[in-house]
Amino acid sequence: MGWHEWPLIFFTVFAQTAVGAFIVVGLLNLLVDLRGETKAKLNRNLFFVWALMALGFMASTAHLGSPMRAINALNQVGESWLSREILFGSMFFGLGGLYWLAELLDKGSVGLRKLMMVATMFIGVVFMYAMTNVYLINTVPTWDTPFTSVNFALTVVLCGVMLAQLLAAGAGFECPKFNGWAIFGGVFAVIAVVIATMGMVGDLNTIQSAIVSANELVPNMASIQNARFAMIFIGVAVWLLSIRKNTLPLAVAGVVLVMAAELVGRSVFFGLHMTAGM
Repeated sequence: MGWHEWPLIFFTVFAQTAVGAFIVVGLLNLLVDLRGETKAKLNRNLFFVWALMALGFMASTAHLGSPMRAINALNQVGESWLSREILFGSMFFGLGGLYWLAELLDKGSVGLRKLMMVATMFIGVVFMYAMTNVYLINTVPTWDTPFTSVNFALTVVLCGVMLAQLLAAGAGFECPKFNGWAIFGGVFAVIAVVIATMGMVGDLNTIQSAIVSANELVPNMASIQNARFAMIFIGVAVWLLSIRKNTLPLAVAGVVLVMAAELVGRSVFFGLHMTAGM
């Protein structure tokens, strides 16, 4: 397990959840004519998205040692995926926060705010692409596989969809069609997570260095992944029940449980760090 990398574990999962949720809420704003108190409440609920991003960035500074190091890292934007991750993450947080404040305070034209929202959604996608590439290191064979990209993307989808549906429900937005698409996205992501995890674990058998085999890095892999799957299944089941019963506390419990499961999965990812050769 890679809990010693807890700043990166929390940063990656929280940021991926925040981006996924913002994109889903953004699509909802684009496709549905939200008005009145429902729209106002949904905009207020975006606070939790930005709170997650803030917590993620706070955790990341523990890894860097000082916020100033993040600023210094921006000097390598043209050469370093880490620098690009910091840049686009900051842009997502900054522009998204401005959009959120503009909506709350009803400042600027509707068209301008919509443009800010769409731009933030696009920057969020670029941010996720940069984040993934930070870990596609050719000297770390356990990370430099398609499973890294797939698993990072699935966290965006699974946690993002669940959180977005929770925020919409908390705003009093009741739309069977939206809930149906959210359920489809959540269930699809769960199935994909199981398949991708099994593929990743199987792929470890083909990776080894002169010192260690990849499947020896996390000796209790099976029990950890089984526990993670149980957390995901229970969390999604509780979330689905919350949609059926229209009960927010159940939805909160489901989202928290699934995010906790993804934190466990990410700790396994960092625990699989190894270098090629000697």
